[in-house]
Amino acid sequence: MNRRGRSRLPQLQLDIAEPALALAQHVDIQALFARANRAASRAHVPYSGLRVGAALLTVSNETVTGANVENGSYGLTICAERAAVARAVAEGHSEFVAIAVGGDTDRVETLTSCGACLQVLTEFDPDKQLLVAFPDGQLLRVMLLADLLPVRFRMPPAHRAGA
Repeated sequence: MNRRGRSRLPQLQLDIAEPALALAQHVDIQALFARANRAASRAHVPYSGLRVGAALLTVSNETVTGANVENGSYGLTICAERAAVARAVAEGHSEFVAIAVGGDTDRVETLTSCGACLQVLTEFDPDKQLLVAFPDGQLLRVMLLADLLPVRFRMPPAHRAGA
């Protein structure tokens, strides 16, 4: 980010994990990453100063963004990924193809989703086919969510509403 909070779009080389190759061919990962970086410029980060944005691609080919929102009571901070998911659901979306995370890559080497965000994303990844893109050094890594969080908490179908 520059001093005005605008994202400097890093030119990162794509590194697509083998299990994600087929799905990644149908997603403009670099464009999704650029949207995540733009969302990061709107983050509310008075404590850490670490701006993070997320861009979530829906099955209807719409992109919904979110940014991290920090709070003085740190546990109430909202990560960019969860902000994007909440916004998408509020806008009527519940099926997703990919999510990209971007932000202050000059402040951290790897900017990947935390465990809580990965778990929230699993709620919307029943087929274990959601792509996750994140910067890692000079690479833009692309993986399946199922590879980032191979063991996920799932409620039995009988516990779901309407079951």
